[in-house]
Amino acid sequence: MVEIASAVHGAAVAEPPLIRFANVTKRFGGVTAVDDVSLEIARGTFVTLLGPSGCGKTTTLRLLAGFYTPDAGTIAIRGRVVNDVGPDKRDTAMVFQDYALFPHMSVRENVAYGLKVRGEKRAVVRAKVEETLRQLGLAGLEQRTPFQLSGGQQQRVALARALVLDPAVLLLDEPLSNLDAKLRGSVREELVALQRTTGVTAVYVTHDQDEALAMSDVIAVMEAGRIVQTGTPWEVYYRPRTRFVADFVGLVTLLDGTLVEDEAAGAVVRVGETAWRAGSVTGARPGDAVLLSIRPETVQLIASDDARPNSRPARIRSRTFLGRTVRYSAEVDGRPWLIETADPAGSGLREGEVRVYVPPERIHVIGAA
Repeated sequence: MVEIASAVHGAAVAEPPLIRFANVTKRFGGVTAVDDVSLEIARGTFVTLLGPSGCGKTTTLRLLAGFYTPDAGTIAIRGRVVNDVGPDKRDTAMVFQDYALFPHMSVRENVAYGLKVRGEKRAVVRAKVEETLRQLGLAGLEQRTPFQLSGGQQQRVALARALVLDPAVLLLDEPLSNLDAKLRGSVREELVALQRTTGVTAVYVTHDQDEALAMSDVIAVMEAGRIVQTGTPWEVYYRPRTRFVADFVGLVTLLDGTLVEDEAAGAVVRVGETAWRAGSVTGARPGDAVLLSIRPETVQLIASDDARPNSRPARIRSRTFLGRTVRYSAEVDGRPWLIETADPAGSGLREGEVRVYVPPERIHVIGAA
């Protein structure tokens, strides 16, 4: 069982998980979309299901929403098994990728719709809608239709329609994918701030690694219907457990080698004729075939006469200027490397023969099995 701790924005609190998946499987014909997934999510956390198209993340979200029924296993919310409970009885609210706003309704009517279906009194509906619109910066737009709104405004209306119901769980299916890059960044920050303010438990689906790293308390990486790693953004990025996680979540240099030593002071891995010292090891013992995981920003360009351990001569093959950083494609000991340096205006653009150094604590060793 993958457990997500309830200590997210403060001291640890021992309490039952708000959401529990226990050995959940979902098949469509001969295709297993979700394969024996077990997961626990604590109240108040922002959890992202991250993975490529077809990995099962959206199916997992829809199972939680009640749009699909699992073929095996159980899903519980607040300790209550909800396998056969309809979407409207689960205390969840969904924000869809295309927002699914009613085009013939005004902003006010869209946001009020769920409350009216639930049978709330008119005064209650009015008060809740006005407060939610104010909270999401939509005051003054009440009478507009979705076609009269920008993409960011439509996204806020979809959020308002979900949050006005005071759900225990907010479900978000790639809600930023239709926004341009600059707007996506600002709305992303607003969404995280809103989740922190309301304290709602959010389960977010995306294939965008940057979104997942920037927004999440916890990331659950999915591959082929299974959760292959769960952890904080830092853990998933700098301590990947598999080649897939290392390669999918951000840019990385992966080197095949053999673990020679694994001591308290660090590990030693031999890659060809070169020994590399590393700071952490996952799933390997001395003698095992392993992968070295090296993130581009951890590689330093140093003086040509600097011969400290974990330094090697390199040749820069190409470079990409990215404004705040420069990304180099290099070759070290005949193997391709990625290097990313900050402040290119201050350090200058490099080319040809250089020397690289990676601090041991910035190298992670992954068992190759």
